[in-house]
Amino acid sequence: MTGDRRGDDAGGGLREAVSRRSSPWQALAAVAWSFFGVRRSVDHERDVTQLNPLHVIVAGLVAAALFVAALVLLVQWVVA
Repeated sequence: MTGDRRGDDAGGGLREAVSRRSSPWQALAAVAWSFFGVRRSVDHERDVTQLNPLHVIVAGLVAAALFVAALVLLVQWVVA
């Protein structure tokens, strides 16, 4: 079975994602820029190659939770 290559790269993408070197602060900055809606293509390409996807997911969830909490507090302040 020399033509069967399904098992050759099993888990390679996960190892690549885990071995990327970036700080959670860089992921938070990338998520903040994406919330704002402005991102240079050069910075986007750098983020794709350097950021750990797990950091981006966690930063996105934290930023979304903070955004929702801020909106709830703003509405409570306006209504009260």
